[in-house]
Amino acid sequence: MNKREFLKSSGALLTGALLKTYGSGEAMQQPRTNWSGNYTFHTDHLLAPKTLEETRKEVVACGKLRALGSAHSFNGIADSTANQISLMYLEEMDLDAKEGTVTVGAGVTYGRLAPYLDSRGFALHNLASLLYITVVGACQTATHGSGVKNRNLSAAVRAMQITAADGRLATLSPGELGGRFDGSVVALGALGVVTSITLAVEPTYRMSQVVYRDLSMDRLKNHLEEIFSSGYSVSLFTDWQNHRIAQVWIKSRLPGAPSPAPPEFFGAKLATRNLHPIEGHSAESCTEQMGIPGPWYERLPHFKMNFTPSNGAELQTEYFVPLERGYEAILAVEELRDRITPHLFVTELRTVAADNLWISPAYRRQSMTIHFTWKREWPQVREILPAIEERLAPFQARPHWAKLFTIPPSRLHQLYTQMPAYRALLQQYDSGGKFRNAFIRQNIFEG
Repeated sequence: MNKREFLKSSGALLTGALLKTYGSGEAMQQPRTNWSGNYTFHTDHLLAPKTLEETRKEVVACGKLRALGSAHSFNGIADSTANQISLMYLEEMDLDAKEGTVTVGAGVTYGRLAPYLDSRGFALHNLASLLYITVVGACQTATHGSGVKNRNLSAAVRAMQITAADGRLATLSPGELGGRFDGSVVALGALGVVTSITLAVEPTYRMSQVVYRDLSMDRLKNHLEEIFSSGYSVSLFTDWQNHRIAQVWIKSRLPGAPSPAPPEFFGAKLATRNLHPIEGHSAESCTEQMGIPGPWYERLPHFKMNFTPSNGAELQTEYFVPLERGYEAILAVEELRDRITPHLFVTELRTVAADNLWISPAYRRQSMTIHFTWKREWPQVREILPAIEERLAPFQARPHWAKLFTIPPSRLHQLYTQMPAYRALLQQYDSGGKFRNAFIRQNIFEG
């Protein structure tokens, strides 16, 4: 697929889905759900302004409001009992090559932004596994990509424009906020409606990826960081059975022509065909493997933009633990393997570099993430999560804000030392609580 086709298909996928499901502010006849279908929104009123000025008017007119991105969150973080607002029509993209930044509207997805940048000789430092999610939504929830030296996607943010509760436009940047800017980047949609975001960019690059099969977990005991450092971005996939990693995905930046991959990697065997992370699934939806070079945005994600990402009808949970204790955390979860596996599609292990963003799960901590892609069996998964969280409690595990977890607010506040400062920032910009919903009140303000 060439860049023009990629750009066209990625934009059409998200816009078409939103138009089909969300409408433009009128009451919907059918209940609206998130991408997975596991969460039904509690309002039938969703606004879809076409301009910045319309957005400001809608914000002023609403007593309560939550912004909705690509609806890929698995919990109620974007929910509202009153109004939701989609900014899918704010799709401008403006590259400043001299400053090394790009400013994009809140409706822009990574699937639209990446080929736009690449065609102009630039790139982002990282991408998530899925390209169709919005840039703003990913950054507001600390969605992260992977790599021992790669901070999450929010770390690329250099400035944001928000519509505050009273309708005024505010530019948030280190120059405006100083150190408090680190509290505004990952704000969970509670600071205001983000209408545009400015990201750092770098010169474009090419990548390749290879996959190895059947890595014994014993090799992780003394080589965990070495294994995760073997590429620019590395993912390990397991079903927790047989004390093994089923697949190791290694994504590497290419300074020149790629070198042949070794036939073995810590005892794992090089795959001879493209694979899907979930055993038995077709690899047609996955990005190219086998060491074949390609643009950064066609190798960093696991899934192609023009295919249904991942499994589709699924649930997701993810916990961040200190990388230096990663193997211990893996063994702790492995104890629950026979409870986990029947309800699991796959678990992915990967790394995220430390950042300084106040409520990022990687705040000041080099992290390994333990990501569960569950079958859509919520009653059973809901019973398993407390057991997993109990096993991971000694590792100060922080949950991904947009995925499913049962960690109580009192515990969350222990895990985030900057939570009081974050609450004060929210109070400053939204003293009336216009942008707070049940999720924010429970987890940030403890009811």
